[in-house]
Amino acid sequence: MLVIRRASEADIPTIRALAEQIWRAYYPGIISPEQIDYMLGWMYSREAICRELAAGVVYELACLAGEPVGFLAHEFEPATRQTKLHKIYLQPALHGRGLGRAMLEKVLDSAHAAGAAVVYLQVNKQNLRAIRAYERAGFRITQAICGDIGGGFVMDDYVMVREVPPHANAACDAAAPR
Repeated sequence: MLVIRRASEADIPTIRALAEQIWRAYYPGIISPEQIDYMLGWMYSREAICRELAAGVVYELACLAGEPVGFLAHEFEPATRQTKLHKIYLQPALHGRGLGRAMLEKVLDSAHAAGAAVVYLQVNKQNLRAIRAYERAGFRITQAICGDIGGGFVMDDYVMVREVPPHANAACDAAAPR
């Protein structure tokens, strides 16, 4: 059974190790090895994660049989009643087992509990597998953005949005028989 628990500063080495492993296995062919290196340093340094934690970004570890296999990060924005899904990563060998869906349901439940009306995220335009998974979960593309992230690299992404269900754990409602 997948257990998702809130991460703390003590979990930063685990988050960094998972990011390194997952990004190097998943992103070749989507972004260059040089951009992978750059983004891992930029987004997953101890300082960057500590800044996010201090700013209210919630990191959570996904564990299977007690072992961390993925992580997610999300943040409720009270002024707009939105939750931003910053990160959701699962070891590629575990894709297709419903674990990513369970992680996404956790974010939707947290968004609902916080009072968010929508959850939004950014996804690389070339990350077709993730885009399809988000679409199956009820997200829709609302815009395309391209931003300079330094180091000669850009994030060429889609913004995807999904309304938060009126009750907790409703991510599977669309698939439930009526």
